[in-house]
Amino acid sequence: MDRRSFFQVASAGAFTAERHFAAMPAAAQSPAATSTDGKLPRDLRKGKMKLGTQHGFASTPDGLKVSAALGLTHICGVLPSRKYDAKWSVDSLSAIREGVEKAGLTLEMLPLPLSSAYITRAEYPEIMLGTPERDRAIDDINNIIRNIGRAGIPSAKYNMSILGVVRTPSLKGRGGATLSTFQYHKGVQDPPLTEAGHVPQEVYWERIEYFLKRVVPVATESKVRIACHPQDPMMPKDKGWRGVHTVLDGEGFKKFIEMSPSPYHGLNFCQGTVCEGLEDPANQIYHYIEYFGKRKKLFNLHFRNINGKFLDFTETFPDDGVVDFLKCMKAYKAVGYDGMVMPDHVPKIEGDPGGLQAFAFAFGYFKALMQIVDA
Repeated sequence: MDRRSFFQVASAGAFTAERHFAAMPAAAQSPAATSTDGKLPRDLRKGKMKLGTQHGFASTPDGLKVSAALGLTHICGVLPSRKYDAKWSVDSLSAIREGVEKAGLTLEMLPLPLSSAYITRAEYPEIMLGTPERDRAIDDINNIIRNIGRAGIPSAKYNMSILGVVRTPSLKGRGGATLSTFQYHKGVQDPPLTEAGHVPQEVYWERIEYFLKRVVPVATESKVRIACHPQDPMMPKDKGWRGVHTVLDGEGFKKFIEMSPSPYHGLNFCQGTVCEGLEDPANQIYHYIEYFGKRKKLFNLHFRNINGKFLDFTETFPDDGVVDFLKCMKAYKAVGYDGMVMPDHVPKIEGDPGGLQAFAFAFGYFKALMQIVDA
């Protein structure tokens, strides 16, 4: 798809979001959407969110131009290298930042080589396996964080995962789009244990704490905000999945942020993933937005909707799920969130290679919501 088509689709997405809002009954728009002067209540005037992306197209020269044209202002770059090497040097990272700035955008964040991959495909599996080699791996991560700070990049995201992203066969959604799905009762746990063996919650927490004690001080000294992503998806606390008992959901994140008081220790808050761990995501998500937002622990926002609930959900388009995205946007505004808002991934549409049109729809939709709450 060429840039002109991409821009047209994004514009259509923005129009759709505004039309969707305008068509809603006044009571559904917000219980206290306006004051007597027609403006948002004073507590909803805080914060200025930034439209962002982590999609790989935004790291190419053409993709940067498209991103700027669509109204994106900040991006999370792609992983420079899976290991600590010359691509993580200050000069190399500075060159990446300067390339983004040349396009009129800000390089807000980079991923650390701690992805959401399954443990045998992880860049540094020693850290979550808890082997003696983890100290050397953590040294590499610390050196990377130092260089990110020296290169003038303010933040980095990472995962603390063993299982990777677990899914069951996809389902079809609106227009025949393919939707990423997880139904615990249909999952096949074969083999019954991962290469990590039995990992009860207390062991999982020990490995997280071991990492944080050694990394957060370096991030603090380097003035780099490090943002952790939740486990996608969470598993039953009594059963786990293939011997692994995950801990990083909305409630687990409360313990996680208390493990270090540093303002540079916080969350890559994936709203879709947090919702996947809730029995009533349509109503429960606002508690977590407020809890972490008021504590200034929201460093990045993956804005994604779902249908369903804990252990039985499908990912979907932002306007086609159980969660009211306008109400969420107002909640982020109310807590003063001023970071990036981005789609992490999107449904797959036939004839839309790379999901560019689906991403354009999401960008336009988010942009319209931002304009509504900022108006």
